[in-house]
Amino acid sequence: MNVLSCSINTLKGLYDISSVEVGQHFYWQIGGFQVHAQVLITSWVVIAILLGSATLAVRNPQTIPTDGQNFFEYVLEFIRDVSKTQIGEEYGSWVPFIGTMFLFIFVSNWSGALLPWKIIQLPHGELAAPTNDINTTVALALLTSVAYFYAGLTKKGLGYFGKYIQPTPILLPINILEDFTKPLSLSFRLFGNILADELVVVVLVSLVPSIVPIPVMFLGLFTSGIQALIFATLAAAYIGESMEGHH
Repeated sequence: MNVLSCSINTLKGLYDISSVEVGQHFYWQIGGFQVHAQVLITSWVVIAILLGSATLAVRNPQTIPTDGQNFFEYVLEFIRDVSKTQIGEEYGSWVPFIGTMFLFIFVSNWSGALLPWKIIQLPHGELAAPTNDINTTVALALLTSVAYFYAGLTKKGLGYFGKYIQPTPILLPINILEDFTKPLSLSFRLFGNILADELVVVVLVSLVPSIVPIPVMFLGLFTSGIQALIFATLAAAYIGESMEGHH
């Protein structure tokens, strides 16, 4: 009962995270629902960038690749390598999921530094990177959780749940709790790093001449890319672990 109560409380805490707010926000009222408009607007921009890039990449493929085609093929190969390293030989069907996670987070993180969101005036709050909002990072983390549960159940059936009593039934509470802490760590790591990076840049710009924060902005771009890679790598590792059971 203690384990069940702890698990329920953890789930409730994860749900409550969606109500966390940092600063002012702009909302749309759609029916009886309050929609976080800032996140939707910036997420749509990121999705449009990704769809536009993908369309250009596959529109007219050449036998002798152009520079642009070479770039997109390199990105795809990189994502395949990450997936194969973490998941194993059955990585193929998971490349689209891992690739989508990596590219969405990567472009979202970079959009916070490269796109002039602040020139768009809102009634309340201001636009920022989608991953600067914990609602986005929690959603991505929960998608990852659904993905690795699906992978394990598809591969092993109900036998997947046998992992909770391995290597000994005494570890059952810890093994159950681990599945609830994974999305928490994924979401807070990404949210905290992106929010902190943007806050540091804003503070420096307000305190010193505009040229001084430039090195920090470049460091932020590097960190943003690393955070996207960490999230995608961990997502692939969790999927591989649920399918193999020995990672």
